[in-house]
Amino acid sequence: MASLKKVFLNTNPTKDEIKNINIGDIVYLNGSIYTAREGIYKKVLEEHADLPLELPKESATNFHCSPAAVQNENGDFNLGAVTATASFRFSRWIGDWLKISGAKLIIGKGGMSIEDYKQNFVPCGAIYLTTVGYGTGALLGRGVKKVRNLYWKKELGLAQAMWLIDVENFGPFIAESDVLGNSLFERENKKISEKITKAYEGTRPAVLKRFGETSNPEDELI
Repeated sequence: MASLKKVFLNTNPTKDEIKNINIGDIVYLNGSIYTAREGIYKKVLEEHADLPLELPKESATNFHCSPAAVQNENGDFNLGAVTATASFRFSRWIGDWLKISGAKLIIGKGGMSIEDYKQNFVPCGAIYLTTVGYGTGALLGRGVKKVRNLYWKKELGLAQAMWLIDVENFGPFIAESDVLGNSLFERENKKISEKITKAYEGTRPAVLKRFGETSNPEDELI
């Protein structure tokens, strides 16, 4: 079995570095990342608020995340975990966000649609990195060096605010898309769907079944 390719990227990667990332590569990040999700997207893209930091100069890596952190009285933070949230929920904003922020790396959970990759990511030279499984927030937290700044805490609250975080060997992440808009999940789902009918061969329909269950393989296609 071929070994997985491990890549170390700066959080403001060059075009050539992005171009060399293939779907399925294992990626670790060094530099600074920021969190931005629906609260930030609405504030900037719908309410037309000015960005509170210089993007992409400060960072070209947007993490769909709500850090598990507590701010101390002196302003410092105790940050234990950084758990990704599902990115598909932000599809309506992602195209405009990529243009206005100059982001080259979007990190989240579960990937986005192939249409998002082709229509929004590819023109901006961006790719998507997905977290590895569930419950990895504490693992990723080990790669956090410090919280450098926090923006719009009062307006949006800790979960939706924009965090600027310095990281080192931050990962692992899986390259879910590439600069051509190919998707690891789409490729693997296609393989699974092609074999669903064969998996049902020789099986009999259940005599009794719960509401919603099916023995029709077409209903199981991804």
